[in-house]
Amino acid sequence: MLDLRRKTKGILLVIDVQNDFCPGGSLEVKEGDRIVEIVNRIMPCFCKVVATQDWHPKEHISFASNHSSKEPFDSIELPGLGGRQVLWPDHCVAGTSGADFHPDLDNSGIDLIVRKGRNRNLDSYSVFYENDRKTSTGLEYYLKGLKFEHLFLTGLATDFCVFYSAMDAVRLGFTVYLVEDAARGIDAPEGSLCKRLDEMKAAGVKVIQSNELNSTWDSD
Repeated sequence: MLDLRRKTKGILLVIDVQNDFCPGGSLEVKEGDRIVEIVNRIMPCFCKVVATQDWHPKEHISFASNHSSKEPFDSIELPGLGGRQVLWPDHCVAGTSGADFHPDLDNSGIDLIVRKGRNRNLDSYSVFYENDRKTSTGLEYYLKGLKFEHLFLTGLATDFCVFYSAMDAVRLGFTVYLVEDAARGIDAPEGSLCKRLDEMKAAGVKVIQSNELNSTWDSD
């Protein structure tokens, strides 16, 4: 495999590969654990690796348990704070085992960890902005400060945090790749995953497989 450190600077984003999003977790993504081996394998190809974690207070506004008469996957209106908010099972509570990275993820390859969703009154899907679309995580400035141009996205879930991160990255001027086999989606309701993939492609996101990294960068 081509060593990307010898090419134009590329960064790998590992989005929310946490226990609560893997099988057995409170908000599991089907086969979410299957991506870990792929992510570990491609990490050494990049000059920098950034990983993100949902890192919620237990009183977080997105938890159905914090709203009377509401159930997981109901939604509420949050004017000025991202519109409608899907209510989730409690997940990735800061400091709990559910918020930890999957135990097989190679932490030694991670250069920076960005924790998002810490504000109890704001959810956070994108790695760049909270859901109010105004509050920055600061990641944009880190990447641009180091003059990164090419971002390769992996993680959970393809149709939520990976999707919103990819769309923001394009809008911020990055060249964006989704490593599709190193991500998994929720696909609820059925068909939404394909819709999200189509939206990403239409926005300019390049959808590749991990074994295409060599040819992708040879052609750049």
